[in-house]
Amino acid sequence: MKGAAGEPLPSPFKGLAKLEAEFRRGELSVVAAAGGTGKSVVAINLAIQSNVPTLYFSADSTAATQLSRATAILTGHDAKRIKSQLHADKFEEYEEVLAKRWWQRFNYSARPTPAELELHLKAYEAVFGIYPHLVVIDNITNVDAGGSGTAEEFTFGLEGLCDYLNEMARETHAHVMAMHHVIGDYSDGLKPIPQSGLKGKISRVPSMILTIHKEIDGMDGRTLHISPVKNREGFEDSSGETFASFDFNTSNIRLADVETEIEF
Repeated sequence: MKGAAGEPLPSPFKGLAKLEAEFRRGELSVVAAAGGTGKSVVAINLAIQSNVPTLYFSADSTAATQLSRATAILTGHDAKRIKSQLHADKFEEYEEVLAKRWWQRFNYSARPTPAELELHLKAYEAVFGIYPHLVVIDNITNVDAGGSGTAEEFTFGLEGLCDYLNEMARETHAHVMAMHHVIGDYSDGLKPIPQSGLKGKISRVPSMILTIHKEIDGMDGRTLHISPVKNREGFEDSSGETFASFDFNTSNIRLADVETEIEF
C-alpha cells in the first residue's frame, strides 16, 4: 500500500541508493559527523531535493541560515547573496518559489522538549491533514529530554530518546532523521568514521546510521563521503570505509553525486 511504513522517500542521493541506503518511512536514521562537516547540508538537501512534506527541527542553525540554504538549493543562487538580501529586506524575488513549498516547515527552538516535538507534529497534521513524510531532528543532543549529569546518564538518555523517535516514526509513518555528533578521535572530519565513532554509543535503535567525512582539495572545493555503517535493509560496512561521494557546491549548497564505481 502506497504511503505505508517501509516506503522509501524519493532520494537525490543515487550513490547511497547503490549502497541500498534508503530513507524509509516509519524508520529512524541517525546521521553523524564532526561539527561543520555537513550534517545539516545533507538533511536540507534531502528535504528540498526530494520535495516531500517535511517538518525540520533546526536547533543548531538559525532561521536566516536555513532559509538562505533552502532558497539557494531551489534557485541555484549564491547562499551568501541570498542572506544579504534577506537582511536588507530585499527578498521579494524569492517569495514565489518558496511559497510553492508550503508543506516544508521549520522550527527553530534551541532546546525543544519531546512534548514540543509532539505538539508541532500534531499541529502539522491538523493544518495539512497528513503527518510529514520526513522529520529532521538537528541535533538529537539539542532535544531536552531531562538531566544527563554523568556519562552513563547521557548515554541512557540518548538511547531513550532514540526509542522515542523510533516510536514517533512508526506512529506517524514519517522517516525520522536525527543528526548526531562523533567522539573526539574523529572531530576533524577528515577520515572515515566507524559505527563505534558515534558519541554516546546509540547504535542499537536506528534502522540506519550514516557517517560523514569530508575531503577538501585546497581550492575551496569540497567532497562529502557518506558511509552506511548500519543498515537493516541493505549493505553496511561498520568500519566506515565504504562510502558514496558527493560534490558539495559551497555557493548554492547543492550536493551532487560523484560518478564513481563503488566496490563491495
